[in-house]
Order: sequence, then C-alpha cells, then structure tokens
Amino acid sequence: MLEKESLVLMSRVRLARNLDMVPFPHMLDRERARDIVSKVEDAFYVSSAIKSDYSTHRMWDLGRTDILVGFEKHLVSAKLINNSDISAYILENRELVSLMVNEEDHIRLQCMQNGFGLRDIFKKADMLDDLLSERLTFAFDKNLGYITACPTNLGTAMRASVMVHLPGFTLADKISHVAQVLAQMGMTIRGIYGEGSQAEGNIYQISNEVTLGLSEEDILTNLESTILSILDEEQVNQMKLLGQFTSEIEDKVYRSLGILMNARVMASKEALYHLSMVRLGIELELLKDIELNIIDNLIISTQPGMMQKAYGTALTEKERDVNRAKIIRSIF
Repeated sequence: MLEKESLVLMSRVRLARNLDMVPFPHMLDRERARDIVSKVEDAFYVSSAIKSDYSTHRMWDLGRTDILVGFEKHLVSAKLINNSDISAYILENRELVSLMVNEEDHIRLQCMQNGFGLRDIFKKADMLDDLLSERLTFAFDKNLGYITACPTNLGTAMRASVMVHLPGFTLADKISHVAQVLAQMGMTIRGIYGEGSQAEGNIYQISNEVTLGLSEEDILTNLESTILSILDEEQVNQMKLLGQFTSEIEDKVYRSLGILMNARVMASKEALYHLSMVRLGIELELLKDIELNIIDNLIISTQPGMMQKAYGTALTEKERDVNRAKIIRSIF
C-alpha cells in the first residue's frame, strides 16, 4: 500500500475574527458592510509584495460561474455566497490563502495546502492574523477569547480541517461509527464541501468542533493524532476488504477505470464515484501507472462551475455531462 498520508487530499486552517464594537455582518446595512471590506483591504495591503501576490474579489461584481468556481475550489463558503451583496474575498495568486470578508464573521481567514500539513499552514494563518491585528482591533474577551457570531467558535475561533479519502470505512459501512467517536472527542466529520454537504466520492472533511478552552496547539495536536489514527484504520479496512472480497474490489476498481476511459456521458456524482474507486486502486497499488494528483485534479476540474469556466460559456446539464466525459477520457 501507499503511505497513509496519501489518503489526505487537503489541509486547511481557518481563523474567525470580528472588528471590535461593530455589529456582526447580518446586522449591517449594505453601505456599512461594504465599508468593512475597504477597511480590511487597507489593513491587509500594506506592502508592494502583498499587492502583487493578492487580489480582491468583490462578490457583488462576480458572475454566477466565477462564484461557483470559488466554491468548488474551497476558496469561498456557502455563507459568503449567501451574503454576496456585501461580501468579498482577498485571494493569494496561488489560491492557498483566502481571506473572506463579511461571511458569518467580519473576517474568515483560511490557509490551505494539498496533503497533510496543518502546522505549516497554521504558521501562515497566524502571521497574516498578526498583520491584520496591527491595524484592526478585534473583538476579544479575556474569558471567552475571540468574540464570534456563532458561540461555537468562541475561544481561539480556529477551525482546522483535513480532507480525507475514506472508501474503506464507507464500503465497510463504518462512517457513522467514526462520526460518533469524533463527536465524543470534540470533532466532526462532514462532506466534501463542509457543513451541510454530502460525502461524494468517499471524501470527507474532519475538523475540530471545540474552540473554547483549548489553545491552538491543543487543537492541532488533537486533530493530527486523530487523523493519523483514522488513516491507520482506513488502511486496515482497505486491506481487509481486499483480502475478503478480492475479486469484488478489483472489479470495482477496474470497472470504474473502464467507464472513465470510455464513457461518453458522465454526471458529476457518477464521476466522483468512479474517480474514488480508481483512487482506491492506486492506494492499494492495484493500479501503478496512474498518479494520485491526476485523480485529485479531476475531482475539482470536472465540477459544474469549473466545467463552465473552462469552456468560457454557460453549459446545459447535458453539455456538462458530455464534456466531462470527454475531458476524463482525454486524461486517461
């Protein structure tokens, strides 16, 4: 088998901050909310290097496709989209940092990277948080920590998450057990796009749920050790399935590969399922001539918004399904 870290698609750290003595976004009128966007920009763009590496995207100026692409790339949240008349995000050119303004809180700063690397991205997020706090006064209480719109984010107001591929747990029907164990540990498991989303393609996001009474170090340490334990058990599940149902697992993997190589029409949900099965084949080293990054890139690039962005025009559902199949065939 591949190393267990290969089961991780992405790591992310998100910090929530609010301006002191300013109502939360849902209590602001449009003019005052948009003024906060300008205030955050003034505090952030303090050097020529930052100005060259980042750009602001005002949600009220973006088209539907660009907004959907941002969501599919995990650059913006559903809440930011819901607040599109007053919200914006500041994006790093490499798309590894996204600073959302007027989401649920005034600021949602998130740093991301492919693979398992919570420590490095926390350092980046902490540095940018310090940069902002030099020019903005954040709402903070010595007992409650950072004040947030939702009480569940009080304290550090930090959510760290890891996106993982867990076909072994899913096929063994053990995901509900994982969710129960995580809940007891102050953590949660969600679908591919976080809260409220479905776990398409056996892809899940695992994150801390408790932010009050724990330090950032506590959160990172607890999540890292938990993720590593889950990855160990996932590999055990995969090997058990392969040992007990060898022909069935091989059939799922090679059947999915055959469909991806030959299908002429492919819905988004179907593509995620077959890409997941091929990824499982790579993880089990049944398939040795396909790289994981090819699968992971296809998982994102074949989403509806990304399809329309690539073709530069609005596509009907059927046109997306036909072109999605064409793109996947060309890769394989």
